[in-house]
Amino acid sequence: MRKLIAAIMVAGAALVAGPALAADFPDYPPIIEIPDVDYGVQGSFYLRGSAAGNALWSKEAFAYECAGCGGPSVVTAFPFLAMGYGYSVGAGFGYETGTGLRVDATLDYVDNNGLKVTKGAIYAPRDGDYTARLRSTLALANVYYDFSFGGSGYGAAGGAFGYVGAGAGVAFNRFDITSPATSPSPAQSGNNTSLAAAGMVGAGYDFGAVVADVGYRGVYIAQISNGAAGTDAVWSDNNWLHEVRGTLRYRFN
Repeated sequence: MRKLIAAIMVAGAALVAGPALAADFPDYPPIIEIPDVDYGVQGSFYLRGSAAGNALWSKEAFAYECAGCGGPSVVTAFPFLAMGYGYSVGAGFGYETGTGLRVDATLDYVDNNGLKVTKGAIYAPRDGDYTARLRSTLALANVYYDFSFGGSGYGAAGGAFGYVGAGAGVAFNRFDITSPATSPSPAQSGNNTSLAAAGMVGAGYDFGAVVADVGYRGVYIAQISNGAAGTDAVWSDNNWLHEVRGTLRYRFN
């Protein structure tokens, strides 16, 4: 009987003390997991390297010439009959804002060979084919706008994107002219400096720290000349260099 009474008393004590003990523990709210915020590309600097194949075209070359030498030499236009082909390599340094807008400065070495004009028999003994080689150092300041193909805005590791751009600067040209072996007065080679500008369009893929793209660049060179004085001058105005160009960019902060 005494054991039964003791068991009843223990059970009653537990019923009374349970709520009191529970009240001593604080009621913590559930833990909520907050995902990391993707801020995309913050402002970042980058290095870039490029390589391209190119084709050079211009309407005509100008030189002092006389037909049959029956009078003084005058400025004469000779249409180009063949395009020149070559390559370019370059490097640059730039900054992107993270909004798609970026700017950079680039320095490219351009080599192109094969532009050709032909002087007819009326210019004998200076008649024949004349070919030109252009070697140019092209310094440009450029601005671009990158836009995402995914529709989620532009950001780091943003995948496929397109871009448009424009640039302006100077071209330091070396103009080498090969004259016919029979010419008694071969055309001179030489150097000149000219205004240059560019327009770019292309597509690429953003891997995060590294960005790759392929695109078209059209480079306008106002004048290519041998820099000679007087009647030895040979020049070409409004020249266009067409390039298919691949570029790698490396971001760093």
